[in-house]
This record gives sequence, structure tokens and C-alpha cells, in this order.
Amino acid sequence: MTVAAILNGKGRDVFSEKATTALSKICQVLAEKGIGAILITDNDGHIEGIISERDIVKAIGRQGPKALDLPVGDIMTRSVVTCVEEDTINDVMNKMSQGRFRHVPIVKDGKVAGVISIGDVVKHRIAQVEQEAEQMRSYISMA
Repeated sequence: MTVAAILNGKGRDVFSEKATTALSKICQVLAEKGIGAILITDNDGHIEGIISERDIVKAIGRQGPKALDLPVGDIMTRSVVTCVEEDTINDVMNKMSQGRFRHVPIVKDGKVAGVISIGDVVKHRIAQVEQEAEQMRSYISMA
């Protein structure tokens, strides 16, 4: 199974903001959309960074409430690991585990095609294992 299967199931909506956006605005968008991370892009839609709930907590922990007034570009993770739709679920799980991050942008033809979270990956993997178990039960009952 590939990343494309996850995107096809969950959708390809991507929320992004500019690096000049105040961190407080990022928090509002995360809360309103019920998401855990936002891509930071330039005017052409190229990825400049990513900001997650974890990044925000770290910033507030280090700098206190004044961090909320800073532009997100001062806090975001700049080296963003991406993947492509053809990557396998196992490849993406390995990248997430090794990098200790929970959100991965999917890139196609140089543009963002979607974002998946570790929750999306786990949900898809559980469904896959349940389907395999059902197939085995069916095979055993026919024998």
C-alpha cells in the first residue's frame, strides 16, 4: 500500500499560512480546523516550513506567552521531510519514527498534494490488518 491510498481516503485538503503570520493566528487556525500542523509556504506554494502543536508548546515553554506575538517563521521547523504518493506506508512510518514527527507533506510535481499524520497512517494500517485477518478467516473456513 502507498501514501496515495491514504490521501484518496482522507482527502487532499492542505492548510497553509505565510511565515509572517503571528503564532497566535496559527493557534486559532489549528483550533478552528481541528488539525495538528500547518504548512508554511511562500507565495508560489513552495514549502518553507511546518508548524505543529508541539512546536508551539516548545516556543511558549521557552519564551512564555510573548511567543504568541512572534511570526511563525521564527518558530517553524524549516527542514521539512516530505514524501511522494508512491512511497509505501512502511516507508512513511519509518520516516516518521526516525524523525520523531507526526505530520508529513506529500509532494507531487513540486507542489503539495496533501498532508498525512501518524494518525492517518495508523488508521489505514489497522484497516489493512483487519482486512487481512478477515481474508485469513475466510480462507480457513473454506478449508
